[in-house]
Amino acid sequence: MLAHGHHYRTVWMPEPGLVRIIDQRRLPWAFEIIDLKSVAEVAHAIRDMAVRGAGCIGATAGYGMALAAIEVQNDAELEALARSLIETRPTAVNLAWAVNRQLAALRNQPVAMWGSIAKREAEAVADEDAAACAQIGVHGLELIREIAAKKPGEVVNVLTHCNAGWLAFVDHGSATAPIYAAHDAGIKIHVWVDETRPRNQGARLTAWELAQHGVPHTVIADNTGGHLMQHGQVDLVITGADRVTRNGDVANKIGTYLKALAAQDNGVPFYVALPSSTFDWTITDGVKNIPIEQRGGEEVAWMEGTDASGALHNVRVVPAAAPLANFAFDVTPARLVTGLITERGVFPADEEALRAAFSDVSRASGPR
Repeated sequence: MLAHGHHYRTVWMPEPGLVRIIDQRRLPWAFEIIDLKSVAEVAHAIRDMAVRGAGCIGATAGYGMALAAIEVQNDAELEALARSLIETRPTAVNLAWAVNRQLAALRNQPVAMWGSIAKREAEAVADEDAAACAQIGVHGLELIREIAAKKPGEVVNVLTHCNAGWLAFVDHGSATAPIYAAHDAGIKIHVWVDETRPRNQGARLTAWELAQHGVPHTVIADNTGGHLMQHGQVDLVITGADRVTRNGDVANKIGTYLKALAAQDNGVPFYVALPSSTFDWTITDGVKNIPIEQRGGEEVAWMEGTDASGALHNVRVVPAAAPLANFAFDVTPARLVTGLITERGVFPADEEALRAAFSDVSRASGPR
């Protein structure tokens, strides 16, 4: 997608031994690209959220394994580095999926070939992620067209939560892909952007990238969505996902569950956009079985922003002695999800429908 008029992916490997990423910690104040030259640096970038979002950290971990393939000399060392990557973020399933895909590609191959094999596999993971998100845009566009047809000449209002844009994937994004497609097709569209505390990914990232693409949008406080729905100012909600169980339960940024409840109460369609790499076919009952990452309390206590002069500051927004908790994700039960927008089409959040649509990938993973 576009950044200052130029096309970028979020992560790429310009040469063997070097991974480049857009440093998302610096946005929107600065657009910076940083180099990662070791698995340790990749792991730190993922853990510290220099890269974040399901598809993006999956692709970054895939490239991290390409670095691992040239750092080590045997299976034990390779698997140790693989574990170090998987342990960085426990909730998003794309990360472990990409790492395990690399391990499978390298298994029983000559060590001398590991570097070239792993680089090729990492490129495939990234290309597939971008292609899947483009198709999510194609299928999601039809949902927006249907709404636009029922209110000719009027604006279609979409509410998002967190950032499931191109910054969260390799390109296009999941939740934003239909929005970009609708905007490019000439449909009048406006996006309500949840600020998404505590790290403000909506206010900082989604708003920035929508502006880069020229999509009309308004940043709102996290607790505003229900009010807007009550007053008919939201036509549909589209969020992303970090893990979706085989029965359609959705783990996403904390606060997503509350948006789904408000949407159901007000008859607003609630869609979740995801590539098939985000499905976890091994589990049902996401509330009980999806691990929820708990991050440091400093993310709740401190906020970053600029003053009137443009100088960047960190400020504390809670009392110094206040106890802090930081649950990074919540789970929205399948019963609250209108549909799942995937690269293969739009499907109900239902195990039978999902297994039928993804039989080629779901059968490889048994129930747990």
